[in-house]
Amino acid sequence: MQLFDAAHTVRWGILGCGDVTEVKSGPALQKARGSALVAVMRRDRARAEDYARRHGVPRAYDEADALIGDAEVDAVYLATPPASHAELAVRVAAAGKPCLVEKPMARTHAECLAMIEAFERRGLPLLVAYYRRALPRFLRVRALLTGGEIGAPTSFELAHFEPLATAAQARAWRFDPAVAGGGLFFDLGSHGLDLLDFFFGPVVDVGGVAVNSGGRYDAEDVVTVALRCGSGVAGTGIWNFNADHRHDGIVVTGTEGVLRVPVFTDGDIVIVRGSREERVPFRNPPHVHQPFVQTVVDALTGRGVCESTGASGARTSWVMDQAVAAYYGGRR
Repeated sequence: MQLFDAAHTVRWGILGCGDVTEVKSGPALQKARGSALVAVMRRDRARAEDYARRHGVPRAYDEADALIGDAEVDAVYLATPPASHAELAVRVAAAGKPCLVEKPMARTHAECLAMIEAFERRGLPLLVAYYRRALPRFLRVRALLTGGEIGAPTSFELAHFEPLATAAQARAWRFDPAVAGGGLFFDLGSHGLDLLDFFFGPVVDVGGVAVNSGGRYDAEDVVTVALRCGSGVAGTGIWNFNADHRHDGIVVTGTEGVLRVPVFTDGDIVIVRGSREERVPFRNPPHVHQPFVQTVVDALTGRGVCESTGASGARTSWVMDQAVAAYYGGRR
């Protein structure tokens, strides 16, 4: 994956400097070792210039190709809604630059495959921003699971509950399948599914049911799945975005105990063995993308490895496609 000398500072450009880039990822690109943010793009030039001014970024654009073609931009971070990911990523590949794409990687698995092919043809890295793979909390979870802290993992339960979106919220792009690929299951549920891949290996069997129980928008608002990973660990997932409360987390049952960890809540790892409960405290860093961005920069400069690639991102999109296939009348 190495493209640059170890001493090189990777100069980033952001396509789509919206809310996700304000605290999570934009400052991470600036603060990671060997990384610099040198250009941003947004269709509203005034807002792009405002972002650049507030974050100390040298250049602002209102056209994607202008940023992609900037000779001083080494790599592109694609932070637009999923509907544009495939098209823009292919243009980044054509320009001969590596790309970091926000999650979900694209609207469908088929779009993911087209993106992968474009970068493989040019011999370029394609990374996907499932940043939890680099957060200390989830690195520790994987170490605990592989280290036998609950014996051999045998099953998992993944759950996410939120109240139904209000009328104003329901008009956002995250609830529009034409833009997002699905509903909040795609936007939020993808994180938990990617963690299953990270902990237990690729999902090989999926059975899913998706429904719209609230009628507030066209996308699904409740999804249930049964899953089996290649390692043999199996389990269930439920995403209910028409619930009376908020809750999220993964529960892993093993031959000698149970491990619980939140996916979105900034909470502790909990290990239960019989009547004994142990808490392993963790808190997120100020810019939650920063540990992951560091792995990307280290991979591009030959100092390390990034574990969230186009291949792994596409696997998560494949699982989501299987889960909602009946609801959308099949996925191509």
